[in-house]
Amino acid sequence: METPANPRLPLVLLAFAAVYVIWGSTYLGIRFAVETIPPYLMAALRFLTAGIIMLAWAWTKGISRPTASHLRSAAIIGALMLGSNGLLSWAEQFVPSGIAALLVATVPLWIVVLDAAQTRSGLPRPRVIAGLLVGLLAIALLVGPAELGAGAVDLKLAALLLLAAFGWALGSVYSRSAPQSESTILNVGMQMIFGSMLLFAIALTSGERLVIEAVSARSVWALVYLATAGGVVSYAAYLWLLQHIAASKVATYAFVNPVVAVILGWLFAGEVINARVIAASATVVISVALVVSAREK
Repeated sequence: METPANPRLPLVLLAFAAVYVIWGSTYLGIRFAVETIPPYLMAALRFLTAGIIMLAWAWTKGISRPTASHLRSAAIIGALMLGSNGLLSWAEQFVPSGIAALLVATVPLWIVVLDAAQTRSGLPRPRVIAGLLVGLLAIALLVGPAELGAGAVDLKLAALLLLAAFGWALGSVYSRSAPQSESTILNVGMQMIFGSMLLFAIALTSGERLVIEAVSARSVWALVYLATAGGVVSYAAYLWLLQHIAASKVATYAFVNPVVAVILGWLFAGEVINARVIAASATVVISVALVVSAREK
């Protein structure tokens, strides 16, 4: 990227560390947070806090007010992407954080499918097709029969996590053409606020209640971490990287995050890493790497 003599290299390394490690650690953070905080309520509090911080940041930069079309786009994107994150939070009550990360890592694969359906451009590049096939193999490894080894994911829970990945991908594809403000900070802040409103509504209608006495210190600190480091700090690092580093290098976070999540889940939550998990991790990384490298190229 740059020579060691360049004073900006330490910032580049720190930014990559934030995008790789912090975003990868959010899966473990979610698992700890939902231990004693209802999942949709937890996600709503997380994004409300992060959204307020992002909007305050935008306000200090003197960014102009959004238009009605900007607000509508933010509401749709926030509902699709952060609503999907709420579903992920719910599923992590029952699925190890590393496994959840592996299934959610299929987002780039869903984006390829949605792009093909939207543009009707025919078959994608051979490398992309190979990535999709390897991705299907990874899913099969995670939900396959007991003969493949211990640790199979319940098919219904796997389907819900894939649905969460699809919702995030759908919001990502829609965001490309939706009318938005020129300020990414403002857009993200609005999306977080609208997404948190939907999550609060789901929490209310599903009967979630926060019992303060039952909330553990670990869940509280996990929530604080998700809202600040996992929301604001890592996203700021991501935006900074996009301004200074080739997008193809920044995109490597897509296949590094699930590996980080699996390792952290094993280290700090006692999650099992067996032959099935190792095989699924390898195939997910290969699948996403094939798709991301082909699209970036």
